[in-house]
Amino acid sequence: MKNYLIAGTGGVGGSIAAFLALAGKNVTCIARGEHLAAIREHGLRLHSDLKGEHTLHVPACTAEEYQDKADVIFVCVKGYSVNSITDLIRRASKPETVVIPILNVYGTGPRIQRLVPGVTVLDGCIYIVGFVSGRGEITQMGRIFRLVYGAHQGTDVPRETLEAVQRDLQDSGIKAEISDDINRDTFVKWSFISAMAVTGAYYDVPMGEVQKPGPVRDTFIGLSRESAALGRKLGIEPKEDLVEYNLKVMDKLDPHSTASMQKDMARGHESEVQGLLFDMIAAAEAQGIDIPTYRMVAEKFRNL
Repeated sequence: MKNYLIAGTGGVGGSIAAFLALAGKNVTCIARGEHLAAIREHGLRLHSDLKGEHTLHVPACTAEEYQDKADVIFVCVKGYSVNSITDLIRRASKPETVVIPILNVYGTGPRIQRLVPGVTVLDGCIYIVGFVSGRGEITQMGRIFRLVYGAHQGTDVPRETLEAVQRDLQDSGIKAEISDDINRDTFVKWSFISAMAVTGAYYDVPMGEVQKPGPVRDTFIGLSRESAALGRKLGIEPKEDLVEYNLKVMDKLDPHSTASMQKDMARGHESEVQGLLFDMIAAAEAQGIDIPTYRMVAEKFRNL
């Protein structure tokens, strides 16, 4: 049985950990502060539209306390925290370990690979509405829980390793897909989550407002068109029209849900606005892409 390490037990990492643990897989969670203390004392509590109500007594510790070796490390921290877990990845890895980053920002796999040469780093993305709803408590909303992962060109990993992880995830009720082009799939996710998070934060509305015809949805469409233009310039070839795809995913979301960036901004916490808004603008400008919708919304967040 594979030994899974979840680095970052927030909405994404906590949901992955809980679903794996429910299926009897070996999982250890990396967390910190009051969230970690609550998991240790009461267990990891899950409120899930897919799985119901559960309290799971999973091992949990800080990155510094973890002394084991993992077969699979899911990196589920925010983009601005990647540098803080590179030492954990080095210590927790053995020759056959695979690292699967599940972040909202594009280019994370190659970035981590540069930081930890010698460790096999894949790349991945996730479609889920999951968030920390209390200390030691994770809420997963809606019927979507899809995880896509794969190796970049030049990264050698046995096919049986990828398929073994896929089986464990699927056993756990997670729709797991091995990507044949992870660069494409992580860009497609970046396009969607950027448009979703930026629109929600700009208007300060839940996703139900983006699902209705009107100026809020038009902004989401404008952002999606502009990132699609960037993708074309970068040679990304999506399986379907990117704007139509983004709208299809948007319209499946729980209408009461909000993006984690929006939640963080509302609480005055550090957010992923750099990776989801300003990095998109910088990438588009570097390619000579006109991005009037992105420039419009960016004015609201220039002082962050």
